[in-house]
Amino acid sequence: MSVLVVGLSHRSAPVEVLERASVSSQDVPKLLDELTRSGRVGEAVVLSTCNRVEVYAVVEAFHGGLADVSGVLARHTGMDVGSLSSYLYVHYAASAVEHLFSVAAGLDSMVIGEAQILGQLRTAYNTAIEADTVGRAMHELAQQALRVGKRSQSETGIDGAGASVVSEALADAASALDGLAGRRALVVGAGSMGGLAGAQLRRAGIGGLVLANRTPERAARLAATLTADGLPSRAVGLDQVPAELALADVLVSCTGAVGTVLSADMVAEALGTRDGRPLVICDLGLPRDVDTAVAELPGVTVIDLASLNERLADRIEGDTVRAARRIVADEVAHYLSAQRSAEVTPTVTALRRRAAEVVDAELLRMSGRLPDLDPQIRNELAHTVRRVVDKLLHTPTVRVKQLAEAPGGDTYAEALRELFELDPQAPAAVAAARAPAAESTGLVDGITLDQIPQDGVR
Repeated sequence: MSVLVVGLSHRSAPVEVLERASVSSQDVPKLLDELTRSGRVGEAVVLSTCNRVEVYAVVEAFHGGLADVSGVLARHTGMDVGSLSSYLYVHYAASAVEHLFSVAAGLDSMVIGEAQILGQLRTAYNTAIEADTVGRAMHELAQQALRVGKRSQSETGIDGAGASVVSEALADAASALDGLAGRRALVVGAGSMGGLAGAQLRRAGIGGLVLANRTPERAARLAATLTADGLPSRAVGLDQVPAELALADVLVSCTGAVGTVLSADMVAEALGTRDGRPLVICDLGLPRDVDTAVAELPGVTVIDLASLNERLADRIEGDTVRAARRIVADEVAHYLSAQRSAEVTPTVTALRRRAAEVVDAELLRMSGRLPDLDPQIRNELAHTVRRVVDKLLHTPTVRVKQLAEAPGGDTYAEALRELFELDPQAPAAVAAARAPAAESTGLVDGITLDQIPQDGVR
């Protein structure tokens, strides 16, 4: 059994395709059920965020698992497999582990280091547990990924990158408005990015803040926190955004919703009541929250996430990211080493079982030939033979476990199975070959998804 990742993200697909592929929290259990129903996907987790949809699956055969997962994703998006495949990337075995750990560490996010992904990954894992699509393999992998994400944040501080994006956006807003002190702000979205925006607006001396969210209660909790910190804040529902937009000087939108939150018509209507006051809109949502046509309206300055990321890329890609990448590399090596060691254990168990069977058969034969042998001598001979066999097997079985931890170490277990004629169909024989780690380029052993022969699916 090996791990397979099939997905699409902001790196491989346009916003329109991501919006079609997005899976709501209510639909995830249904998708998990469909994935595991075919029999070729043993375990599965679906990670669906505003900028990625990924299926993590445990499969027995690469082509069969890929066909099933791709088919389910295609049906979900309403696209045929051929059309969808140009946006998909695939990782298998070691490469799949490396990809998941990089995602958990925030290295594959549009905003490098954004902290939300770890919570989203935990939610995806818990949902799969409730849907009964997580077994031992996926449990161990997911738990390790969560630990990698926590370690990356605590040891490198990479999760501070999200704050850099908000700071840069508000710096641009301050420049466009000749300062933010005393201005009025509207933040749409009460998640972690909304909290960052509120905290930094407070430090910038904003005069008042309105928080709008699909769930007003969540916005109210954040507003209460900010008010306690000295920033007059209040909460409203999304239906009140048009009215609040007419009063605000700067708007920060970071909902992560699928679809437009601020339409051009909504903003144009608000502009009619502002007496020509300029409006700065910081669109930090992915997919974008703000209609692209808004940037063409007079008196409106739009600061979007794509332009901010281009500007921040060189600054973020420094010692912090390099340290996080080293953590991921170390954790991948440790995980794969442990897996290879675990995979050889059934072979060692089978070998010891075979030796015990041979000893028992010979002792039984001796009893037949020497029926009158003294029981005390008989027991001593049995103990002696078993001790000799144990000592003979001890060094090779310990050594084969050590050797199995290195890349290619499964060949030693294979040699044991061949030399001692162990059952190739028994659990002892199951040791899937591990592919070398690859870059996140949508390649599987150098083959793009659309080059994989369909007649090779099994």
